[in-house]
Amino acid sequence: MTMRPPVRTVLGERALNRATLARQLLLERADLPVTGAVAHLCGLQAQEPQEPFVGLWSRLRAFDPAALSGLLVRRSVVRVHLMRRTVHLVTAGDVLAWRARHDAMLRQRVLGVYRRELAGVDLDELAAAGRAVMADGEPRSMAEVVEALAGRWPEPGRRALGEMVISALVPVAQAPPRGLWRARAGVRNVLLSSWLGREIDPHVPDGSDPVGQALVRRYLAAFGPAATADLRAWSGLAGLPGAVAAVREELVSFRDERGRELLDLPDAPRPDPDTPAPVRFLPAFDNAILGYHARGRIIDDAHRGLSVAGARVVLVDGRVAATWTVESGTVTVTPLRRLSPADRTAVADQGQQLATFLSDGDSDGVRITASPH
Repeated sequence: MTMRPPVRTVLGERALNRATLARQLLLERADLPVTGAVAHLCGLQAQEPQEPFVGLWSRLRAFDPAALSGLLVRRSVVRVHLMRRTVHLVTAGDVLAWRARHDAMLRQRVLGVYRRELAGVDLDELAAAGRAVMADGEPRSMAEVVEALAGRWPEPGRRALGEMVISALVPVAQAPPRGLWRARAGVRNVLLSSWLGREIDPHVPDGSDPVGQALVRRYLAAFGPAATADLRAWSGLAGLPGAVAAVREELVSFRDERGRELLDLPDAPRPDPDTPAPVRFLPAFDNAILGYHARGRIIDDAHRGLSVAGARVVLVDGRVAATWTVESGTVTVTPLRRLSPADRTAVADQGQQLATFLSDGDSDGVRITASPH
């Protein structure tokens, strides 16, 4: 007798949207401490140092930017190259647990850019030399690290040498004042082991991949329901099929309107698709958009390029409907589609609150440009 495959519930785009908003703390602002929010979100993308402050303001009630700055100074959260080889703001515990699992991906991503320049370089030898340069625990710029290594490796371009050491081979954190509220500071790197007081957890590729399993569960809690391609797009890690297989019996399975299998935690929130979604202002490179391969749940394909161009966006009814900028205390919103009068009022209200947050009340408010025809 031929066995039929199981019939899975279809989650439409709006159902996925509301689940995404709920997981991302965008359906309702959360009463969480900053460390709890950063941990729940699996970190915030942070190559633009001030953007995580807006990301947390949009997600937490009564968010105080001084709280995040204090956590950076106290080393409870750190700025590191991690998922997708982009700078993320993550908790100290998570970077210690996750960094080694990302090693191979970080190397391969740098080699993907600088393979010719780094041909013939023994990367293990370079890693040992880079670690020795930084062993005293003093924060150093990339240029200072490269200057100490260039005599031994004169052939690779300095940029290639620095990128490989700082963003891949040697686990480092970006030391404050980089990333503090309203601080303007260059990148100075310090050994993670010196900054956090212990070595990162080793990754033993024995097939069980407990860190990979933890990443699957944590990703679904913050982003799901999702396909394995979404997990790969968020993390940059190709080698998680074994981890997914190991936890599959813990998960429930759906499919989307394209027929892709979506995995999820059984008790995670999946709100009614008709749940109202408030206006939310998102910072540049927010993982609520970038954390998926298929981003149609939150942004139209016509506007997908905004998500990688560093545009700050406004969610209306849960979807990207406008971009925003701020200058001299004024938040300017540029709609991508026609906004109803009620939508414009809601956008203006949230925009005014954001302008007040960004300027300590010394704001000229919000301006909404004309909607496109």
